[in-house]
Amino acid sequence: MFSNRRRRGAARRVKPGDGHPLPRYRWWQPFSRALFHLRLAGADGRPETWSVDVKVWGDGDDGEVRARLYRDGVHQATSKTPAAFPVTGGTVEVETSGYGLKRCHYVRDDGTVWQLAPDPASAEGRRARLEQNHPAASRAIGAVSVVILVVVLVLGVPQLVEEISNIPPVAENVGTFTAPIHLSATLNIALVVATILASTERALRLRYNWLLDGGLFDGDD
Repeated sequence: MFSNRRRRGAARRVKPGDGHPLPRYRWWQPFSRALFHLRLAGADGRPETWSVDVKVWGDGDDGEVRARLYRDGVHQATSKTPAAFPVTGGTVEVETSGYGLKRCHYVRDDGTVWQLAPDPASAEGRRARLEQNHPAASRAIGAVSVVILVVVLVLGVPQLVEEISNIPPVAENVGTFTAPIHLSATLNIALVVATILASTERALRLRYNWLLDGGLFDGDD
C-alpha cells in the first residue's frame, strides 16, 4: 500500500480524462499492454466497471509510462506511474517496475485491499488462468522464477560490483572488489535473458521484491 506521502504525490499527477473509449485489446499486445478491471456498485447502486490500461514500455510519443483510468469504457483520468486514482468507495493504486506492473490494487476507504482482475485477453489474464486451471504447474513455474533470480543475484551481482569498483573515482575513494566467481560472456548473457524471463513471469502475477526484481538498483524501498 502507498504511504500517505506517496499517495499525495500520486494524486497530484492525475489529469482529467478526455472521454475517449477504451481501446480494444489486440492479440499482439500481451507483453506491451496491461489491462485490469474492477467491478463496483456505484453511488446509485448500479454496477460500474473501472478499468486500468497501461502501456508497460511507455507511451509512443515520449516513452513515459502512464496509467489510464476508464469507467464503463469511457476515459476518466490519466497519470504517470505510480498512480492513485479516486474511484467509488476508495482508490485504485497502480505501480510499475521495469518488467511490467507490480501493483494494481483497489484500496477501500476502510483499508480493505484487493487486486484488480486482469483482462482475460492480456498476458496477465492468461497467467491467472493457468494458475486457476493448473495450480501445481503454476506454483512450479513461480518457484523456478524465484530460483533463477536468486542464482542471478548470487552470481551476477558480485561481478557487477567488481566492474563498478574498477571505475577510477570509485577505486580511488572506496577501493576495489574482486568477485569470487567469474562467468564467461555467454553465461552472463544467459543470466540476463533468464532474469528478464523470470522477472516478467513474476510481473504477470504482480509479484515484486525489491531485491530480486531490480529494485536494488532502481532505488526502490
